Amino acid sequence: MTDKLKRLINSNFIGHEDVTENVIICLLAGGHVLLEDVPGVGKTTLAKTLSKAVDLDFGRIQFTPDTLPSDVLGVSVLNMKTGDFEYREGAVMHQLLLADEINRTSPKTQSSLLEAMAEGFVTIDGERKKLPEPFMVIATQNPIEFLGTYPLPEAQMDRFMMKLSIGYPEQDNEIKMTKNFLSGETFEKIESIIDTAKLLEMKKEVENIKVVDDVLRYANDIVSATRNEPSFVMGASSRAMLHLVRAAQAKAYVSGRDFVKPDDIKAVAVNTLHHRLMLTYEAKIAKEDVDKVLKNLIIKAKVPMV
Repeated sequence: MTDKLKRLINSNFIGHEDVTENVIICLLAGGHVLLEDVPGVGKTTLAKTLSKAVDLDFGRIQFTPDTLPSDVLGVSVLNMKTGDFEYREGAVMHQLLLADEINRTSPKTQSSLLEAMAEGFVTIDGERKKLPEPFMVIATQNPIEFLGTYPLPEAQMDRFMMKLSIGYPEQDNEIKMTKNFLSGETFEKIESIIDTAKLLEMKKEVENIKVVDDVLRYANDIVSATRNEPSFVMGASSRAMLHLVRAAQAKAYVSGRDFVKPDDIKAVAVNTLHHRLMLTYEAKIAKEDVDKVLKNLIIKAKVPMV
C-alpha cells in the first residue's frame, strides 16, 4: 500500500521520490515536517497531493507578521441569541495543516502551535479541545530571506520530526511537470486510495514494528555523540531519540519489514537530527556544515550485528 501511495504522489509531485518517502514516513510515524526551500519548488503541491491521496481534511494558513494565535487555534465568540460563548475553529482544526512561511509570523503565534504539535490538543479559554486524528503539520519556510522573519526557536524546531529540502527538479522532470500542468493534470484529479480508518490502522502497525535493544543502543550512540561533539552548541534531545526510533520503525514498515535494522536508523538519522543541532561560533568560522559533521558521527557509531 505504501508503494502505491508513493507512486500516486510522485505522479503529481514529480522528481522528488526521497522527499515523498520521508513525508510518508513522518505521516505514519505521527510526526510533523518542516520544508525549508526557495519559493515555487512544490511545497504546497506536495502537501495538497498528500491530503488528496490519503483523504485527509486539509487546512492552510498563510503566516504573516499580523497573524494572531487565535487565527491558528480558534477563539470563543459570544452568541448573542443564547448568551453563551461558542468555539469558532481555527486553522489547526484539520487533519493536515499546511503552515505556510511559518517564520514570517511572530514568536507568540509560532508558539501557539507547540501544544497542538506535541499533544494533539489546544487550549482555548482554559478548555482543552482535541484535534482530529490523524493530525499532521507541514510547515514551510524560505531559507534565503531574513528581513521581516522570526527564526523558529529551538523548542519549536524540536517538535518537527524531520526537516526536508526539495530542491530544483532535473530538466526531464521539470518538463514532465510542465506537460502535466498544460494538460490540466493537477492534484485535484487524484483519487484517494487510503481513508482515515486505514491510515490509523497503518500507524498502529508502525508502532508494533520490533526494535531490539542493540538497535536502540545504536540509535542512542548516535544521539549521544551529538551531545559530545565540540562543533555543536548543544546535542540532540531525548525527544530527538524518540523521533529517530519511531521514524526508523516507519522506514522499516514502508520497506516491507516488521523489524528495524541499523540501516533504517542510518536512513532517517540526518533528516531527523540536523535541525535540532547548532554549530558553535568557531565551527561556523571554520565553515563546517551540520550535515557533514552529523554524517561523520553516524559513520563512527558502531553498527550492531543484527
